[in-house]
Amino acid sequence: MQVSTYLKISIAVALATIALKTGAWWITDSVSLLSDAMESLVNLAGATFALAMVTVAARPPDDGHPYGHHKAEYFSSGFEGVLIFAAALAIVWAAVHRLLTPQPLEAIGLGIGLSMLSTAMNGALAWFMLRKAHEARSMALEADARHLFTDVWTSVGVVLGLLAVQATGWIWLDPVVAIAVALNILREGASLIARSTDGLMDRALTPADLAEIEGVLDGFRHQAIRFDHVVTRRAGQRLYADMHMHMPAGWTLGRAAALRLSVEQALMSAVPGLRATIQLLPLDVEAHFNDPKAPT
Repeated sequence: MQVSTYLKISIAVALATIALKTGAWWITDSVSLLSDAMESLVNLAGATFALAMVTVAARPPDDGHPYGHHKAEYFSSGFEGVLIFAAALAIVWAAVHRLLTPQPLEAIGLGIGLSMLSTAMNGALAWFMLRKAHEARSMALEADARHLFTDVWTSVGVVLGLLAVQATGWIWLDPVVAIAVALNILREGASLIARSTDGLMDRALTPADLAEIEGVLDGFRHQAIRFDHVVTRRAGQRLYADMHMHMPAGWTLGRAAALRLSVEQALMSAVPGLRATIQLLPLDVEAHFNDPKAPT
């Protein structure tokens, strides 16, 4: 399935979990279940915005964006992080109010059952989405999947808190659990915003991808061929690598171009989604940049 298909499924699941969790809150009057339902609202908004950004990222290059629109995915994770902060503040407000004016809970067992059903749906979807995100290198899908996993653990914590309320009769545990939920999702929101910002600043490829690139270049290196100034960056699902390839000055342009094509094809086969750009230089010519020279 395509990334957009997973996000459409995520929207549908978010609607279903909102209904289940809102029903659980309505019948129990539990502020911790209310906080869980509010996080599902964030899931819905985040998945909807992620779908919009994935659609933008898939657009082909144009005159105004000759390198494509791949970075649009980073706006999705940043937006979801901001939504999480807003939800956490609302949860804390509701929890503090309930802590000051405690209310008895009703039908806790039924509320727990509805919450666990929604948790199972979120957990299964998040697992499949995270696998697809790693396969497709989609930041938007990964952000949505990780938020769903946070929602799963949030729901588990809420259920444990309600079970403790049922066992002890300490109704003050309900708002305390809600505040703990808010702190947990604040941490996830900060992580999403940090990763989004980092991606917008042209983050280098992962160590695993860099190792693949070096492995390919090692296969072409010998006394007459060397590589330097290897620079990489990631823009959404698209990966880029630029480098210099030095070769004997006496080679014909045709021979040099043929070897460059072989190296580029090998690199792009080894690292899916990579676009490699290689500048040809004679062995005795050095390009002097401010960037540190990459090891040969």
